Amino acid sequence: MPSVGFGRSVQSAIYGAGAFGHRPRVPTDSSTLEAEARKVMSRRGFAYVAGSAGSEATARANVSAFDRWQVVPRMLVDTTSRDTGVEIFGRGHESPLLVAPIGVLSMAHDEADRAVAAGARDQHVTQIISTQASVPMEEIARTLRGSGHWYQLYWSSDDDLVASLVARAEACGSEAIVVTLDTAYLGWRPRDLDLGHLPFARGEGIAQYTSDPVFQRRVAERVAREAAAQGAEPERAAGSPPARPRPTPAAIGTLLSMSRNHPGRTRDNLIAKEPRAAVETFLEVFSRPSLTWADVPRLRELTSLPIVLKGILHPDDARRALDVGVDGIYVSNHGGRQVDRSVAALDALPGVVAAVRDAGSSAPVIFDSGIRCGADVFVALALGATAVGVGRPHVYGLALAGADGVAEVLRNLRAELDLQMGLTGATSVADITSDRLREAFAPTPG
Repeated sequence: MPSVGFGRSVQSAIYGAGAFGHRPRVPTDSSTLEAEARKVMSRRGFAYVAGSAGSEATARANVSAFDRWQVVPRMLVDTTSRDTGVEIFGRGHESPLLVAPIGVLSMAHDEADRAVAAGARDQHVTQIISTQASVPMEEIARTLRGSGHWYQLYWSSDDDLVASLVARAEACGSEAIVVTLDTAYLGWRPRDLDLGHLPFARGEGIAQYTSDPVFQRRVAERVAREAAAQGAEPERAAGSPPARPRPTPAAIGTLLSMSRNHPGRTRDNLIAKEPRAAVETFLEVFSRPSLTWADVPRLRELTSLPIVLKGILHPDDARRALDVGVDGIYVSNHGGRQVDRSVAALDALPGVVAAVRDAGSSAPVIFDSGIRCGADVFVALALGATAVGVGRPHVYGLALAGADGVAEVLRNLRAELDLQMGLTGATSVADITSDRLREAFAPTPG
C-alpha cells in the first residue's frame, strides 16, 4: 500500500474530526492564528510579541519578501515516499524546523517555556532556549527529555556571567550555542514604548539570570553595597520623615511582578531587597555594546559546542564569521524587532549562502524572520537555508492552547511542507533547490 505521508495523515485527521463537528483549536491560517491569539493575550503581552521596531516596515518586509518568489512544480515524479529530514552538526532532525528563541513567554501562557518544550518534544523539533526565558534552562531541558535543544546567548558585559551561562548550557545538554549579535541595545519599539512596558523591568524574562550563581553573587553584592551606603547617610534632622515616593497602582503592580518572578516565596520577596536588585543588576549587565569580531574566539575557549552567530545579513559578515571559526551562520533580523527598514531576512539569505559556500564551507545556514507557512519554509530551503526557525507563530499557538497549541503549530507547518514537497515533485529536502523557484513575474523557465 502506498505511504500516506505525514501531511496526508494530518490533513485526514483534521477532516475526520470535522465530520463530527470538531474544528482545530489552533487555526491553520497564520493571519487567523495571530488574530485569535490577540483575543486571549493581554494588551502588553501581545504588543511585546507582535510589535517590531519603528514603523514596523522590517516586519512587513520579512513577510512580503516571500511574495517575490514562486514555486515551479515538476510533474510525473514518484513522490510516494518523502523525507523532510535534515542533518545539522552531525545530528538527524525529522524536519528542517527549529523553535526560534523568544523571551518572556510567560506573557503568553503561565507554563511559558515548559509548554513550548513539551510541544517541541511532541513534534521532534529542536528548541532554541532563550536567554530571556521565563524558566531556567535546566527546567526546560528536563521537559524536553533529550529531544534536542540549543542555547541562545546574549553576550553580557559580565565575562564571568557569560562563562557561567555557557557552562550551564553545556551541562544541561545543549547541542549548540547561538550568539545573538543584533541586540547591543533594544530597538525602538513603539507598541511597548506607548504602554511604558519593559517586561524585564518588572522581573519578567530574567529567569536564566536569577537562577545563575554568578548573577546571584552580583545581586548579593549590590544589596550589600546599598545597605552600606544607606548606613553611611548623614542623620536627618530630628522629626523629619524620610523622603519616599508615593506608591501608585502601577508601582505596586511592578513590585508584585518582581516578587512573583523572583526565586522564592512571593510573600517573602515583597519585603526583600533582592528582587529589585536583580532587576537593576540585569539592566546593568544585559548587553555588551563593545562586542567585536576579536571577542568571538574567546567563546571557543569556553565551550566545545558548535557556535552559531545569529543576526548575519551581509555576505562579508558571513565570511568574517567563518574566518573566526564559527560553526554555523544564522540569517535573521530578529523578526524586525531591532532595526526599522532593515533588509528583509529572506532577501539577505541568498547572498549569505553564496558567501558561505564560495568560501568552501559546509557550515549550516539557519534562517528565521517571516516564516508563516509551509510554503515559506520551502522557499527558504530552496534559497539555501539548512533549517528555519519558527518564531511568532509558535507563541500564538502557546497563547491559545499551551503545549498542545505549540505542537499543533509545528505539526501544521511540518504537514504543509510535506504536502508542498509531494505536490512539486520533491522527495527530500535535498531536492528543494533554487531551480524550483522563479522570481515573481519572471518568465517560466523554458
